[in-house]
Amino acid sequence: MPIDYSAATARLTRAALPSGARRRTGTRSAGTFATVTWPVSPGTARAHSTNGEHDVVSLSKGQTVSLEKRGGGTLTRARMGLGWDAIKKKGMFGKLKDQSVDLDASALLFDSSGRLVDQVWFQQLKSKDGSVQHTGDNLTGAGEGDDESILVDLQAVPATVSQIVFVVNSFTGQNFSQIENAFCRLVDTTANDAELARYELTGSGSHNSQVMAKLSRSGNGWTMTAIGAIANGRTFKDLLPTVTQHL
Repeated sequence: MPIDYSAATARLTRAALPSGARRRTGTRSAGTFATVTWPVSPGTARAHSTNGEHDVVSLSKGQTVSLEKRGGGTLTRARMGLGWDAIKKKGMFGKLKDQSVDLDASALLFDSSGRLVDQVWFQQLKSKDGSVQHTGDNLTGAGEGDDESILVDLQAVPATVSQIVFVVNSFTGQNFSQIENAFCRLVDTTANDAELARYELTGSGSHNSQVMAKLSRSGNGWTMTAIGAIANGRTFKDLLPTVTQHL
């Protein structure tokens, strides 16, 4: 059965902050937002999704956030978005000109023993059971917002899958020195794409791949962990040795 990813109208609400956390507020076209930066070692933070103003958990490398709805409900459907901007390069007479950078996001599904059981990438846009779906390849990085997205119906993910790892690589061999403002973020697709957590992909360099983040089962729900491990490879297959170090 096709997955219905139509969004409701809920957003994230303010949550109590632990000692050392900081809140940044502002406005966007969609309304008011607040970004919460957690202290270095806060344990497992919580990202809540309900009606009203919302908090976005800004993760640092290695941090984990618990994904749940206010009142104890679990997150059911989510979207992992990847965004980046290509750095303008100097052309004739020093004039800056646009360039295209093609990055590819993939989702790798692992069982509790660390065995890869399925993958979603530009050559297979949907998992075998249909619970994870890639929306298509962006070849340039042009445009605002998310350049690539992977939809996850968490309720439909097979019980044998314990972790979903998100990676990014450049099939064409372009590297991270050619991009800026790279990020991955998780949004609640049942709540009007309310942003739950964000991880800035820091580390410009000659590498062309990165293990971004993972979703892990935790009780009846899920957590998100920012990984941020740099690597090199044209497809996810080249990244598996690095990925398995973070399962």
